[in-house]
Amino acid sequence: MTATHDFAAESAIPAAEPQPAPGATPPRRPLAARAAAELVGAAGLVAVVIGSGIQATELTKDVGVQLLANSLATVFGLGVLILLFGPVSGAHFNPAVTLAEWWTGRRGGAGVTTREAAVYVPAQIVGAIAGAILADAMFGEPLVEWSTRDRSAGHLLLGEVVATAGLILLIFGLARTDQLRFAPVAVASYIGAAYWFTSSTSFANPAVTIGRAFSDTFAGIAPGSVAGFIGMQLIGAVVGLALVALIFPPGREVAE
Repeated sequence: MTATHDFAAESAIPAAEPQPAPGATPPRRPLAARAAAELVGAAGLVAVVIGSGIQATELTKDVGVQLLANSLATVFGLGVLILLFGPVSGAHFNPAVTLAEWWTGRRGGAGVTTREAAVYVPAQIVGAIAGAILADAMFGEPLVEWSTRDRSAGHLLLGEVVATAGLILLIFGLARTDQLRFAPVAVASYIGAAYWFTSSTSFANPAVTIGRAFSDTFAGIAPGSVAGFIGMQLIGAVVGLALVALIFPPGREVAE
């Protein structure tokens, strides 16, 4: 979920490998390795979201407690996944983040290339679907059962715009201020908070949205609601990038 180029600059290099000069960016991993990291990371994220949702509904009938358990598991799982895969691929796990980084790269910033984005996005989607199937398998649910949870109401769509805009603002704001070392904690904390302050419980991720349609459980979304959610997430990404450009203009120091 983080910007690839800048996150790599902050990553720790094993002692056995040669150390780059201070401030230098370590060599990038092969594209196949980065795509695998995005696939496995997206699968892990969706498995955490859906699996914790199933577990919560089996343990309690209190919806508030179910959401609390679901959000806490997501916070911890997402933080670990970003920490693990960030130095490899940037730990996007999210087409909205990948496309936002691709756009900033086109505009002269550091980011993924068109070829890399074309590999990352399908890997994220396949991973998300695989994660949903894995979660269902672990809890004895049908491997593929389309969700019946309708999430097409207007206020839920607005929630997705807000959730995704905030996520993009956070990630690229950290990148602009050279603080991506805090991404595992910051991004996971934001998603955990957005579970509660957005009406949609903060999907904020087109790949995760698609994956969650494959499971008719607590965290699912009906296939008929998927397109609306993805559309609002992409709009949110544009809003987030506009806020980044406004609040964190690159290379411009304004004297007080």
